[in-house]
Amino acid sequence: MIQVNNIKKEFGEQLLFEEVSMIINPRERLGLVGRNGSGKSTFFKIVLGELTPDGGEVVIPKGYKIGSLSQHIRFTEKTVLEECMQGLSIEEQFDQYKAEKILFGLGFGDDDLSRDPWSFSGGYQVRLNLAKTLLQAPNLLLLDEPTNYLDIVSLRWLQRFLKNFPGEVLLITHDRHFMDAVTTHTIGISRQRVRKIKGGTHNYYQQIQLEEELYEQTRVNQDKKRKELEGFVERFKAKASKAAQAQSRMKQLEKMEVYDKLSEERRLQFQFRYKECPGKRIMEARNISFAYPQGSELFSDLSFTIDRKDRVAIIGKNGKGKSTLLNTMAGLLKHTEGELQFHPQYSLGHFGQTNVERLSGEMTIEEEIFSSNESLSRSEVRGLAGLMMFEGDLARKKIKVLSGGEKSRVLLAKILSQQTNLLFLDEPTNHLDMDSVESLIQALEKYQGALLIVTHNEEMIKRLATKLIVFHRSGAECFQGNYEDFLEKIGWESEKDEAAVVMKKPKSAAEKKRLRGELVLERAREIKPLQEKMEKLEEIIVKFEEILSKKQIELNLAAEKQQNHLIPELSKSYGEFSSKVDELFNELSSVSETLTNKEQDYEARLKELE
Repeated sequence: MIQVNNIKKEFGEQLLFEEVSMIINPRERLGLVGRNGSGKSTFFKIVLGELTPDGGEVVIPKGYKIGSLSQHIRFTEKTVLEECMQGLSIEEQFDQYKAEKILFGLGFGDDDLSRDPWSFSGGYQVRLNLAKTLLQAPNLLLLDEPTNYLDIVSLRWLQRFLKNFPGEVLLITHDRHFMDAVTTHTIGISRQRVRKIKGGTHNYYQQIQLEEELYEQTRVNQDKKRKELEGFVERFKAKASKAAQAQSRMKQLEKMEVYDKLSEERRLQFQFRYKECPGKRIMEARNISFAYPQGSELFSDLSFTIDRKDRVAIIGKNGKGKSTLLNTMAGLLKHTEGELQFHPQYSLGHFGQTNVERLSGEMTIEEEIFSSNESLSRSEVRGLAGLMMFEGDLARKKIKVLSGGEKSRVLLAKILSQQTNLLFLDEPTNHLDMDSVESLIQALEKYQGALLIVTHNEEMIKRLATKLIVFHRSGAECFQGNYEDFLEKIGWESEKDEAAVVMKKPKSAAEKKRLRGELVLERAREIKPLQEKMEKLEEIIVKFEEILSKKQIELNLAAEKQQNHLIPELSKSYGEFSSKVDELFNELSSVSETLTNKEQDYEARLKELE
């Protein structure tokens, strides 16, 4: 259990948050939300001990272990498997299957385990860091945007892993669907306040909305009351007969709390411009294939059509060819076989990482936007820049000084400046906060044209896609149906085969016997402390319930004898013990769930050795 006591953090004159107090209880999985720049990563670093708060403290129990996902890449071993096993404790150094289980879940294949970690892309290197973090089995997992480099299949695996994780989790992600599927509570940073509520992001944002509506209504009423009092004072302060009343009203004014009008919180806004297309079909692919020179074929004989209202999601594991297909259709790459046909009046808006790299470093933001549509006036260009949060003089910043996220927003502004009837979007949610992702989804739901999108955001796919192009089974195929239909009728083959890759079965009887013995000892080491903890909690609960029963009798007697002076203190004491019993039952339930999961896990692994 971690205690956060009245912490405060500011940078220069900018206050991020203050008076933050909360408890992170056993088995809680917390999602941390807030706009970009609100202080989410700072809060993480304070809990981790990398930053010192300007006030207050974070109390961490002795021996409590915190694991965090590092974006810093540093490998010392020759193979992926050996590097991953660095995350194991000394007692687990020979439990190779644990490393394999996590690596397979995060998208590494059998052949990858013996490869040099430095031979992988940056995204897979971060995945390897994530695997090492998960293997450490800490009490608290701190994960800052772990979904950025994961495909859908790996995301679904990580989701299941975190839901069954026996410790606590503190998670930052722009993927709202992923967060809500994992978390038990939400911590939100808004207007320099940090609060923790039970439930998912919907509960949190609903509560924020209600609080702000109540605040605004109170402010309006307060302003009205203030004006009435000021009017009375102004009219009667000079009249002797009303002087006392006017003086009384002035004292009321002095005591009245001042409610400032809430500032409007900035968020990205998307308004896609539509160009009418007279034809029903805007694009058709006939038997297209693609292979890099001297490389393996990524897809072949792929055929599909896009009608002017279609919403098509390209889904599958990373590295299989999703972005390549999108770039082929956009004309950035040439397909090796087949034919692509577009309607003569199609107008394309394309968001992709290669497009971001083509922004001119010496141009300003407004010059880049204007270059996409020179019919726009300067005020229209400034308006588009403002939608992407480059307001006022910020629009004059040069591209070369912008961060990766800011460059992505410039590219989005360029697309918004054009009239289109076909959008190609490759991972458009990267670098966006949760509010901006929701704003983008809503804008795409209203967009009248056709859409082809590559994304790992399952919520976006579920809400937008009417059909899919699926990369699986060593190729790509068109699926006529939405994502729910795909999961129900076909599903991801790697999830069906997941149990088969948890642990490689030993070949010889002697090896089976040895592994079985090791597994039985390991089970005893992990199960016994949990059983002892359950027994101890049950004993404490019995004692506390006896005390609670006595306090209930005392409270009833005080009520019968009308000893009103005793009732408040007795009620308070009864409430405190009742809360403690509830906490103990919650902890007992958590330990019981962990014990059951571990017993089932060991039973399954022992069965594999039969």
